[in-house]
Amino acid sequence: MADHQKVHPLNTSSTHDDRPLDVEAPQTPRAPLVPRGSSKSDQGDPAAHNHDHHYPPFQRTIPVTHTKPPKKRRSCCCRFLCWTLSLLLLLILVIGAVAGILYLVFQPKLPKFSIDTLQITRFNLTNNSSLSATFNVTITARNPNKKVGVYYEGGSHISVWYTGINLCQGSLPKFYQGHRNTTVLNVLLSGQTDDGNTLITSLQQQQQQTGIIPLNLRVNQPVRIKLGKLKLMKVKFRVRCRLDVDSLAANNAINIRNSSCKFRFRL
Repeated sequence: MADHQKVHPLNTSSTHDDRPLDVEAPQTPRAPLVPRGSSKSDQGDPAAHNHDHHYPPFQRTIPVTHTKPPKKRRSCCCRFLCWTLSLLLLLILVIGAVAGILYLVFQPKLPKFSIDTLQITRFNLTNNSSLSATFNVTITARNPNKKVGVYYEGGSHISVWYTGINLCQGSLPKFYQGHRNTTVLNVLLSGQTDDGNTLITSLQQQQQQTGIIPLNLRVNQPVRIKLGKLKLMKVKFRVRCRLDVDSLAANNAINIRNSSCKFRFRL
């Protein structure tokens, strides 16, 4: 006997409600949730694209070099050094230009010295076996310059030497020598040498072997150069003369067989 199904009608109220009935909308499939900390792939399911692999393009990594900025102190030192060298070079050029102009205008020449005569008034042994000598030397000083004068200052020194032994010494007088002037000087030199016996024996042997006695005359003279009306700073002249005499006997005529002088100056 079959059961009869009962159909229940919808419950409707006596008052009709105009609101539509709530009908459940079909649900759209949602994307699966992605756990926190993981990234979502734009390609969908990776299993579906195992057969198609896409690799990112190759990028070359260039190392970054960090250059240290130059130190300010070093830059200042380099700048100061450059300025100093530039000023020194400019100063040298200016001095060279001035010296060149003065040389062209005045055309300076070195003075000339010559030994004219040599007289020996004393050359003998003393009681303590030392040798006492007194020479009278005549020197001619020439100034060949047309526009340059020479002031011979005090503090000069002149000496006569034989094989490294100082026989006598003295000094030149203080004077001014004008343009193209020739001055004759009579200079008295005196001195005393220890161990006179050995020195006289050496002189006698030298005279017997060669017939001459070589002597050296040295002059150190401070001077000032006058260019027109301009008087320059003090410099020193050095004169070196080589003399060959026949003897050194006292109160005898001394014959100078050969003489030559070299003139130099230094600051």
